[in-house]
Amino acid sequence: MTAERSGDRKDRNGVVRSLAITAALRAEILAGAYVPGARLRQEELAERYRTSRIPVREALRNLESEGLVVLVPNSGAWIAKADITECAEIYKVRERVEPLALSESMARMDEATIARLFDLAAQIEASSGVEEFLRLDRDFHLLSYQAAGMPTLLATIERFWNTTQHYRRAYSRLIGKAGQWVIHAEHRLIMEAVRRRDEVDAERYLASHIRRTRLQLQTNWHVISSSPLA
Repeated sequence: MTAERSGDRKDRNGVVRSLAITAALRAEILAGAYVPGARLRQEELAERYRTSRIPVREALRNLESEGLVVLVPNSGAWIAKADITECAEIYKVRERVEPLALSESMARMDEATIARLFDLAAQIEASSGVEEFLRLDRDFHLLSYQAAGMPTLLATIERFWNTTQHYRRAYSRLIGKAGQWVIHAEHRLIMEAVRRRDEVDAERYLASHIRRTRLQLQTNWHVISSSPLA
C-alpha cells in the first residue's frame, strides 16, 4: 500500500470517528445529559471515545454549527446557553420562518407524509414522559417542513430547535401532562389545515402555536431558567 493510499484511509477513518462522536454527543445533549453552560473538555472526550483530540475537535465544530455547542478560541467548548432575551428572539424569528417552511412544504407534501404527521400527533397525545413528548414533537414539526425544498431555511430552523431544547424540556416538566392539552389542540388545528391543503390557516395556526409557547416561556422564565434541566 502506498503512503498516499494509507493517508487517505486514515483521513476516512478520522471522518468516520468524528461523525460517530458528533452523533453520540448530539443525542446526549438533546436528551439533557448536559445542562446549558456545561463545559466539554476535549481530553476527557478523547479518552472516553478512545481516540485522539482531532476527531473530537471536529465533532465539536460540527455541533457548534448545529447550535448545540459554543466554541471559545483558546478557551474551550461549552453547551450552548441562552438568556430570556435570546430565547424570545429565537421564538419571534421562528414565528415568521416556520409558517413559511410549512406552507412551502404543504405544496409538495404527499399523502404518506400527511398520514405520518397525523400518526405522530396521536403519539404525542399518548406520550407518557417528557423525553418521549420532546422527541415526538420535534419529529412532528421538522417532518412537516421537510418537503419545503429550502435546505438553508430548514438548517436554520433545526439550529433554533437545538438551541432552545433545554428550555422546552424545563417548560414541559413545569406544565406536566395536564398542561399539554392546548398543545394537542393546536396540533389538531394545524393538521386539519394541512389535510385541507389550506396554507393560510396552517400558517396562522402554527404562528399562534409558537407565539403562545414564547409568551409562556417569558412568563415562567424565572422558574425555567433555575431548573437543573436548563
